[in-house]
Amino acid sequence: MMPSPVRKAAHWAIRGYQLSLSGLVGRQCRHLPSCSEYTDEAIQRHGFWPGGWMGLARICRCGPFGTHGIDLVPETLPEGAAWYKPWAYGRWRGVNAPPISCEAVETDGG
Repeated sequence: MMPSPVRKAAHWAIRGYQLSLSGLVGRQCRHLPSCSEYTDEAIQRHGFWPGGWMGLARICRCGPFGTHGIDLVPETLPEGAAWYKPWAYGRWRGVNAPPISCEAVETDGG
């Protein structure tokens, strides 16, 4: 499936930011992936309108009193989100971290 012209334009605008302004501001994102990578992936996966709102919510959570750590773009759109209530697309609190597997948890040998 070919990405729409709007998605391509958004991708290149984000890429332009990453190659220019991001270097001047410094890498200060508190999340993995970075806010610009998150927004780009959200737009490519879910479309410009929902993905843009997801990215805006992520940027708002990236401040000094916001969230931090691994935060992945959700596989599906949030339940109840619609074009006429765009704020419902974004996660305004918390992160979408991958589940911790049993193998990743270290146990005490005793």
